[in-house]
Amino acid sequence: MISSGALLFGKEWLAALGSVAWFSFVLAWLFVAIMVCAFAVVRHAEALAERLGEPFGTLVLTLSMSGMEMMMISAVMLTGHGSASLARDTMLAIIMIVLNGLVGVSLLAGGLRYHEQTYNLYSANSFLAVILPLSVLGLVLPGVSAATPGPTLSTLQAGFLIFMSLVLYGVFLAIQTLRHRDYFVAPEHPLSANAHPTRVRGDTPAIYHAGMLVAYAIPIVLLAKQIAVPIDYAISVLRAPAAFGGLLVAVLILAPESIAAIRAALANELQRSINVALGTALSSISLTIPAVLTIGFITHQSIVLGLDSVDTVLLLLTLVASMLTFALARTNVLLGAVHLLLFLAYLMLIVEK
Repeated sequence: MISSGALLFGKEWLAALGSVAWFSFVLAWLFVAIMVCAFAVVRHAEALAERLGEPFGTLVLTLSMSGMEMMMISAVMLTGHGSASLARDTMLAIIMIVLNGLVGVSLLAGGLRYHEQTYNLYSANSFLAVILPLSVLGLVLPGVSAATPGPTLSTLQAGFLIFMSLVLYGVFLAIQTLRHRDYFVAPEHPLSANAHPTRVRGDTPAIYHAGMLVAYAIPIVLLAKQIAVPIDYAISVLRAPAAFGGLLVAVLILAPESIAAIRAALANELQRSINVALGTALSSISLTIPAVLTIGFITHQSIVLGLDSVDTVLLLLTLVASMLTFALARTNVLLGAVHLLLFLAYLMLIVEK
């Protein structure tokens, strides 16, 4: 396994990052190793998804991605230095990549091929109904609240946000998997109350794919502790943008699933693409916020969640654009272009605000 090569060197191979060539090699090696494991996790998650059918299939995918995100953020926070804002930067990066980059490319690619595409309007509205309040309370409120001197939450605020995130996500899961499963399937293929999981070819049992999913997730956790070192070095010594660490973690997490979502849009399965994209953003916010705040309580570490004014404007603009995009039952290339340009604006603002 590729990941084992990195683990053989232990701490020694991370001790001499002063050479640009060695630093680039170490970062690239760890990035590729984690990416290979992430693609394997998604492959086995997709196999489980085919056996479970919708909406449970998409739920397996999004929870797998969110699980990797929490494991990587936790490992980097506990290993690196000065990473109190990593969770904030990662969540913002995921929102920008998903709601702007992934949605933009999917709508643009699908619009160019099919002119217009349809999806179930209730699904997007359900996702956004939870994404909006948690995004604002989790990433905007800490920066404007006077309860603490910095862009952090007080103990009471943090406890309430943990409670609210878990309750809202629990209610959403009940809607998605029990009461309103029909919201999350394409309108031309309504889900009957007695629907069964999709039958797939092959006789590989689901337990095999579940076991392999866990097996490939373990190296990601181990390698995340090592990639924390070059990430921290790049930010503190090479003076890379502070958001670099969050962007790198988000890319590692989202790359495999993004390909699956874009592929679904090109196959005129926009509903699945939206379920994957918005489901990833929702589970990321709903589960990462409680996880990092809990780590902060346990380690007595200050967790910076509040965005600065520039990122706040970009986040609010993204949320408003998403509300307008998913207020229509049909999508086209214009909507995709708007979101894609907002994503490019995010990348530009990482370099210079």
